Amino acid sequence: MEKRIGKINNIRLGYGGYQDAQFGLSVDFTSKDGWGVGDFKGFWSTDTKSKGCKWTEKDRDESFAKTMRFINELLSKSNKRSLNDLKNVPVEVVFENQMLKSWRILEEAI
Repeated sequence: MEKRIGKINNIRLGYGGYQDAQFGLSVDFTSKDGWGVGDFKGFWSTDTKSKGCKWTEKDRDESFAKTMRFINELLSKSNKRSLNDLKNVPVEVVFENQMLKSWRILEEAI
């Protein structure tokens, strides 16, 4: 595992994720070292499921609620009032095998 310090370069609530067919929170991170990575938390946006889908409306509701709680936690930990205010907030990003594993607001730097 490798931890890196960066900042939130862009954050938005809307369509994103797999082929922009999901709805949720998109976050892009960058650093002075030149690396960048993105994260998405959300769920499928459509009200009509294609045949063979394994998810339920309950799954979708739970995912949307989880995403909203995550946003609430981000704002609380960073002492911010809106997603727009999170731009340039410092973060710790954890990579495992060069893949994003997790990230957090660097509360101690705020």
